[in-house]
Amino acid sequence: MLALTDLTLSHFRSHLRADLHLDGRPVAIHGSNGAGKTNILEAVSLFSPGRGLRRASAADMARRPEALGWKLKGQLTSVRRVYEVETWSEGGKARQVKIDNKSASQIDLGQICRVVWLIPAMDRLWIEAAEGRRRFLDRIVLSFDPGHAEATLIYEKAMRERNRLLKEQIRDAAWYRVLETQMADSGHRIHAARTAAVDRLRMAQSAAETAFPAAELELIQSDGGLPDNAEDLRDALEEGRFRDLAAGRTLLGPHRTDLLGTYEAKAVPARDCSTGEQKALLVSLILANARALIAEGGAPPILLLDEVSAHLDVTRRAALYQEIVTLGAQAWMTGTGPELFNEFEGKAQMLTVNESASGSEVAMG
Repeated sequence: MLALTDLTLSHFRSHLRADLHLDGRPVAIHGSNGAGKTNILEAVSLFSPGRGLRRASAADMARRPEALGWKLKGQLTSVRRVYEVETWSEGGKARQVKIDNKSASQIDLGQICRVVWLIPAMDRLWIEAAEGRRRFLDRIVLSFDPGHAEATLIYEKAMRERNRLLKEQIRDAAWYRVLETQMADSGHRIHAARTAAVDRLRMAQSAAETAFPAAELELIQSDGGLPDNAEDLRDALEEGRFRDLAAGRTLLGPHRTDLLGTYEAKAVPARDCSTGEQKALLVSLILANARALIAEGGAPPILLLDEVSAHLDVTRRAALYQEIVTLGAQAWMTGTGPELFNEFEGKAQMLTVNESASGSEVAMG
């Protein structure tokens, strides 16, 4: 089991302070629009590497108007043990992490906690830019391979430096060679991890009986494909320097990957499906992610499902809740009213969030 069993928010977004005591069951959060429900999900998302589900800066997460900084504390019950985790930011500086009262990196955090989310901004994932689909896939990859975060950081840092050289029309081969070696090694790791994750999702979908449609997935490259190994990728980057110098940026690599989805039973591209079908395909992938982790002897990730009932009819909503309970996943869900969670029938903890003069207030039950 992987779950947060205690969570404290201090000066985070609209919450001056909130203390949540949890038992590992799914968490259903209801309240009016703007009350601060999603802020709780964002807090949970920061128990994994990255900038959280809103991709906000540390400064933007601080409660206004004080803007003093913020802090989150949680007790994380993992497969092997219980961890005490703290993450915070002071004065808008980059967030810091402690695990069991010892300084840690966000990569260390990724070794002990997997968090995957669906938020309303992702409802158009299949029809908007490829960048959002890469982020969605990389969050899933991270649940299988915590080292994916480090590979991504190395690749992006080296690519930024290479792009700087390209824009400045620097032609020193030695400088490029060092950066291209780093990009090739980390880029091959990224592509291999993405490919493996897609294969896991395919298997998990094909092996399950579920009310949600299977999504056939395909990784494609805007430049026609990536070499099969790091050495060939390095050579391809070297061969492409003149082209990249003309463009002022790197035109080959995993940063050019796209994830295509197809509604398998109908053979219809996800981008051409209805809004409800597109949402159902995303839910299907999130559930497949959890099943795949369990099949490999692990625990399902913590699931963050913001306004999950939107575009789901009553039948599919009930099916989703039943699958969450069957998987044993701690899913954090939001909705405007408690009636949206009736199908849980007491199998979830209920939180009410209200807006007051002092900010958001959270009540258990």
